[in-house]
This record gives sequence, C-alpha cells and structure tokens, in this order.
Amino acid sequence: MNDESATKSLHNGLTGRIVAAIEALWLRSRISEPSVLLLLGVLVGLAAGGGAVAFRWMIAQATQTFFGYGAYVLGFMGRYYTVVLPAIGAAIIGPLIHFVAPEVRGPGVSEAIDAVVRYGGRIRPRVAVMKSLASSICIGSGGSVGREGPITQIGAALGSTLGQHLRLSDNRIRTLVACGTAGGIAATFNVPIAGAFFALEIILAQWTAQAFAPVVAASVAASVMGRLAFGDVPSFALPENTTATFAELPLFALLGLMAALVGILFIVLVYWAEDRFESIPIPPYLLPISGGLIVGVIGLYHRELYGVGYGLIESILQGVQSNITILLVLLGLKLLATSATLGSGGSGGIFSPSLFLGAALGGAMALVFQRAFPGLISSEGAYAMVGMAAVFAATSHAPICAVMFGFELTRDYRMILPLMLACGISIVVAKGLYRFSMYNLKLHRRGVHVELGQDARLLNEITIAEAMTTNIISVKPHTPVREVAKLCETTKHHGFPVVDEEGKLHGCITIGDVQQAGPAGLDKQVHEVATHDLVIAFPDESINDGMRKLGLRDVGRIPVVAREDHSRLLGLLTRKNVIAAYNQALMRQHTRLEDTQTEEHFD
Repeated sequence: MNDESATKSLHNGLTGRIVAAIEALWLRSRISEPSVLLLLGVLVGLAAGGGAVAFRWMIAQATQTFFGYGAYVLGFMGRYYTVVLPAIGAAIIGPLIHFVAPEVRGPGVSEAIDAVVRYGGRIRPRVAVMKSLASSICIGSGGSVGREGPITQIGAALGSTLGQHLRLSDNRIRTLVACGTAGGIAATFNVPIAGAFFALEIILAQWTAQAFAPVVAASVAASVMGRLAFGDVPSFALPENTTATFAELPLFALLGLMAALVGILFIVLVYWAEDRFESIPIPPYLLPISGGLIVGVIGLYHRELYGVGYGLIESILQGVQSNITILLVLLGLKLLATSATLGSGGSGGIFSPSLFLGAALGGAMALVFQRAFPGLISSEGAYAMVGMAAVFAATSHAPICAVMFGFELTRDYRMILPLMLACGISIVVAKGLYRFSMYNLKLHRRGVHVELGQDARLLNEITIAEAMTTNIISVKPHTPVREVAKLCETTKHHGFPVVDEEGKLHGCITIGDVQQAGPAGLDKQVHEVATHDLVIAFPDESINDGMRKLGLRDVGRIPVVAREDHSRLLGLLTRKNVIAAYNQALMRQHTRLEDTQTEEHFD
C-alpha cells in the first residue's frame, strides 16, 4: 500500500472519522482554543490509559509465555532454564529494535524529551506499537527494567500522532506529548498528581498555564481508566503504621544523602555498561543477547531480580525482608542486572529499578538505625518508601514528581515532611556531584544539551569556525595610534587585531584604547596602547562558549586562534556573528522539523 492510499485508509477508518470530527469541532464551533486543547488532553489521556492497560496485559502474556511455556519446553534444563530466558527475549527484540524502530531502545523517556526539544514533539506513529512489543518481551522474558518508560513513550507517541493528524502547531503537539506521558504514568501507578508533574517537570521542563490544564485532564482521564482496570488501590500495599516522628527527620536527611549517591552510581553504571557492550565486536542487534545472559545468571540466584521486581519491593515495604546483608546484595545485583539489560540495548524503563534500589537502600538503613537507635524507628516501611522517592529524584532530577509519587503511594500527609526533606537533599547532592540525570545524559551523549535551556542548546549546535569572520582588517604593532583612529572612523569598526609582518597575533586595539590614550597618545605606536592579555577562542568551540567569553570582559570581539599555536590568528568572533549564528540555528531547527514531517508522511 502506498502512502497516499494508506492515508486515505486511515481517514476512512474509525481513527479518521474521530480526527475529522475533532477538526470540524475546532473549525466550525465557537469553542475556544484552550477548551478544545483540554478536550484533546482528555482524549489523549484515555488513549494513554488504554495503552497502559493493554501494555500491562502484554507483559502478563509475555511472562506467562516465557516462564510458563518456557518451563515446559526447557524442562530438561532443570532450574537452570531461567538462565536462557532473558537471552531468548533479547534475541527477539534486538533485530526488532535495530531494523524497525531504533528509538524504542532504552528507557524511552529520553526519546520523548528529544522529540519535544528538537522535533516539535513529532514522534513516528510506529513507535507506540514497537515500544509496546519490544518492552513487553524484554520485561516478560526477565529483563531487569521497568514499565513506566515504555508507557511514557507509548503515550507520547499517541499524543504526537493525534496532534500531527490535526496539523497542530509545534507547541500544541508538545502539549499533547506531555498529556500522553502524564496519562501513561497515572494509569500505570494510579498516581494522577505524580503523572501530571512527571510530564511538566521532565518532558516539557516548564510550567505554563497553557499546558497545565490539558496535562492534568489527561492524567485524570488515564487514572480513571487505570482504576477501572486495576482497581482504586495504591501500587504497593504499605503497613498501617507507615509514619514517622519529628525525631527521625535527621535520619531521613541521611537517607536522602545516601540515595543521591546510589542514584549517581546507577546513572554512571548504566552508561558505562552501554560503552562496554558497544565495544564488543558483534552486530549491534545481537548485543542484547549478551546482556540477557548476564541477567539470567543473576536471576538464577535471586529470581526477584527478573522483570520489574515489584514483589520484592512490597516485601521490603512490609518489613518481611529484614536482613541488612541480603538487602545490600540485592541492591548491588539490581544495579548490575539493570545496567546489563539497558546497556546491551534492551527496552524498558528506569523508574521501577530506581524504586527497587530505593526500597532496598531505605530498608537496609532502617535496620541499621534500629540497631544504632533502639526504639527510635517507627516503621521500616517508611524508610523504604522515602528511599524509593529519593533515589528516583536523584536519577530523574524531578524532585516534585518524586515527592508527589511518595505521597500518593501512601496517601498519608504525615509522610510529606520526610519525603520533602529526603528528596530535596537527594536532588541537591546529586546535581552538585553529577549534573546529568539518567534521561539528560543519554541526550548529552548525542550532543543535545537539554539541561542548558532552549537558547543555549541552539547556540551549541554551531561551532565558532562556522560563524567567525575571516575577512579581517588588522594593524601592525608599530603603526601610529593616529592611523588606528582614522581607520575606526572610515571602517566604522571599533577594534582591530594587532598582527606583525610574520602573521603573529600580538593583541587587539579598540576605540576604547585610543580614547584612553588621549590626544597625547596619538603619536604612540599601537603596541604601546593595545591590549595584550586577550580572551581567545578556538574554532572547534561552540557559539555558546564564544558568547560566554565575549561577556567575560564585556568586549565586542575576540580573536579565534589555532589550538596548537595561539599566535596564529584564524578569525574574529563578534556579537554580530553570535546573532547571525542564533538565526542560523533557528533555521536548522525549522528544517529538521520539516524533514521529520516529510519522513512521517512517507512512513
């Protein structure tokens, strides 16, 4: 089927009729644009909620296939049959990801952020299907990953697809992407508030009145879908006495500090593993098999480490697992298993592994505190729950979402102070020691600097070599200052590099230097009044770096020199060059969006 017939088929189907009805409502009715966007948010939330329900069903079916039917087929291996299950799942999803939809590799949240930042929220429609399939197989076969990353990307793809079919503006599509992610989180964990904050804090990274209402509406609609399917119960059952006293706040502060260190270790280890796996000389679509074998060996001794690991999390929250050594061993093995799964190219999220690590850390520290301060600890579950939120805050750099998640998990306002304290300390320490989150680091390694903001990201895309002026008017060191004054008047330039007969840079002279010399200094030579202590730039630096250097001494131009020889002048970078480079970056971004639209049309 060609693209034109595929498009016609879409619009002739149920989806097409829904889209046509929405278009008619928008164009012909008197309903305001914010109201229509709110309605679209509800529709995306319902779709994301349905996607979350379907995705959890797919995981259950995959788990039954691998660990149920697999046990029958591989029964001759005895208890060792589970070792090969993650590798079999990896062998299926490796080619699927590599050849059909590479963007579904890994957690998925980074891809949604990338789409919002660089492509106006445009995501290929196939991502929703491929992410569901790849991640359900990965988790169902024992891959040590979570389900929130996939459902985030699935919901984002659903929102993006609707926005593209309605031919909305980039900002509207970004909002619908956020609606999809909020709905996915809300339906998966039954946390509508945390779902909305996740979308606003991580996906959009901004708080606007325009986006807030649709995102909240989507989260509520998806949560209703989730509660209809799974019941109105928290994701984890907690003991009735999961509360804390004021005297325990210093202990929760210490827990926040340790959670930051665990979060940083988690981030570093995942990408270290990714680099190690990529150095293995085998085709990339076979790499997940090696990670699956590692997970299989780990899971052989601790079956709880397969998949999302919610069973063990709940046992820690309930205080059933109360051995410090075992908890710390499980924490370390979970780090290795998740790093092996994601580093080798598996598909799944980091939310659930973060919760696992936080629960194990909080449970272990609660047991240590019980021995150190007998009678002070009111509940092991309280420390496990706060640890879950604090480790997630450190890995995601989303403290508000983490606090709201912990609050909705317990539905007990009395835990809000320990949550705020631990998550606040965790995020401050994590950012202070390691400025990247799990999501931002993946994009940073591609050259996308999300943490810098929109303008800085654009300026980072162009090097100084692309923007600098190479048509340079220079003066000799022994030129009279009087001639420089005349040169400033005739050329309207405010400064010139000082270069000798051999082409070596000696400094710069500006109109300010001439004025400071005064009438008595006009007969002096340039090298006597020029500035020799220069701020210099290199051609391979970004325009953003150059702009910072221009502001360092509030100068209008800086010389661009060779790294190997700082006396060899290559060009000049001026404020005018920076403005031109910014406009060029905006044009590049616009071109990328047009190319993405063209690719999606032919997909």
